[in-house]
Amino acid sequence: MNDSLLLFGGLALVTVAAPGPTTLLALNHGARHGVAAALPGVAGAVLSDAVLIAAVAAGLGGLLATSATAFELLRWTGVLYLAWLGWRLLRSPDTPPAAGHADVAAAGPARRERPAAVFRRSFTVAVTNPKGYLFFSALLPSFIAPNEPLWPQYALLAAVFAGIDGAVLLAYALAGAAGARRFGSPRALRHLDRASGLTLLVLAGGMALWRRDTP
Repeated sequence: MNDSLLLFGGLALVTVAAPGPTTLLALNHGARHGVAAALPGVAGAVLSDAVLIAAVAAGLGGLLATSATAFELLRWTGVLYLAWLGWRLLRSPDTPPAAGHADVAAAGPARRERPAAVFRRSFTVAVTNPKGYLFFSALLPSFIAPNEPLWPQYALLAAVFAGIDGAVLLAYALAGAAGARRFGSPRALRHLDRASGLTLLVLAGGMALWRRDTP
């Protein structure tokens, strides 16, 4: 398996770098409140990687692939949660620029969300998406040697994937914070909230319409 870790890392990078709910949340939190405020969300997403891979190793991925009831329950939980997050962002009040921006004195201090709420949001978005379980169920067996102890191999893959995911999400948060420093007027941040909320609603709609390929 050691010879294939580089390939696995490349696949992980391509997967997590593509825009999605957790990357969007990291970008939004970085822009609205700064990188430090986005870190609990990064931690939540990283923990979700470990949970998803452990669940697949324990057989949950196979259960979701064969049980329509379990799959639909998880899928609609994810749909409703994404839709709720999107609606909240669409309805959110104007956000003053984060500390350090030129307009902060005029706009007043930004009200940060509690770290636990930021952590819970990113974690829940990931663990309620059935695509994650099916993705890992399809990907991981190619990098597992069946004649060697399984759990150490799963732990290594989880560490690699989580490390790459954390680095990518941190980059999104840094990009959001850098954009806010340059363009972070209250109006620009309001547009970001609206665009983020609309995107999450679109993703929720896509998950609601998505159907597995069945044999």
